[in-house]
Amino acid sequence: MTTWTKARLLANAVEHVDITAFDARPLIEMYRRTAFQARNTARAADIYSEMLADKECAVIVTLAGSLISAGMKKALITLIEHNMIDAIVSSGANIVDQDFFEGLGFRHYIAPGSPENPVVPDEQLRELAIDRIYDTYINEDELRECDDTMAKVFGELEARPHSSREVIDRMGAYLAANHGGNESVVLTAHRKGVPIFCPAFSDCSAGFGIVLDRARRADEDRGACVDVGKDFFELTRIKLANPATGLLMLGGGVPKNFVQDIVVSAELLVEQGLAGKYGFTGEDVPMHAYAVQLTVADARDGALSGSTLREACSWGKVGTAREQMVYGEVTTLFPLIASDAYHRRAWEGRPSRRFADMLAGATQSA
Repeated sequence: MTTWTKARLLANAVEHVDITAFDARPLIEMYRRTAFQARNTARAADIYSEMLADKECAVIVTLAGSLISAGMKKALITLIEHNMIDAIVSSGANIVDQDFFEGLGFRHYIAPGSPENPVVPDEQLRELAIDRIYDTYINEDELRECDDTMAKVFGELEARPHSSREVIDRMGAYLAANHGGNESVVLTAHRKGVPIFCPAFSDCSAGFGIVLDRARRADEDRGACVDVGKDFFELTRIKLANPATGLLMLGGGVPKNFVQDIVVSAELLVEQGLAGKYGFTGEDVPMHAYAVQLTVADARDGALSGSTLREACSWGKVGTAREQMVYGEVTTLFPLIASDAYHRRAWEGRPSRRFADMLAGATQSA
């Protein structure tokens, strides 16, 4: 009988998909002549490549669920490195508990057995300090080190309100200074000037770091804090500075709604005569011209995650000419679309927009 020790359970690390190692174009081309979600995937791949071919279009990618722990990190890094992503809006877990965690040198592990037939029960995992994400394990002891590092990063921030983008950029700077050879979305985005926003930033290990920092500063009048309004304002500034936008949404949730809402917030600034000082010279704010969402969520419960992109048009957020919903699990579809786009090479000649530099300059002058 196998004895499942902690070392044995954490022996098989998750490997990240390399979209440059295979060419998905032939498969996407075959999908184009099929039906259902395969055909939808081919159309989504076309729309993403159209975003990249449109040199005026800023591409915003949203991340929900657990994608980094599932092996999607290298694909995202490749897209950032080749100017195929201009900004990211994400859940906190993807950025902190998973990507920053791996940037520190830690790994996620393939759980032996299956979620339906596990080799050890969750009660035993708790005793071994192993956390489970469906079929993936995390060493809780290492996650606590990530929490402590987040507390250190947060503790070194100036005593003022910060957007999550500012905090995540500091995380990237920390990795550059201490773990510069490791692969990380946060680190690559820091180097490329790609801003990352986490609207629900405290809903992850970042929250534990904030709690630790607040407790340590309990006797001080004030310390650093995360300003969610500043998040929304900074992302709206991107829309004003670069009105042509496209969305590639991996999952739904808060990131999906947050990035769609910037059309409406930009419109409000225009209506109030406040948009001109942020570089906007037009009369109307265009909806997101391109949009793709990969999701397993259902539209019938009325929740945002599964709401269609055509529904978003009724709110004035997304145009309907180039939009596509694909109903399927992200880790099975995203590598195909990303590989197809990489090998089509519509990204060649795209500018490096470095929106993070623009936003950092505004913060320093404020």
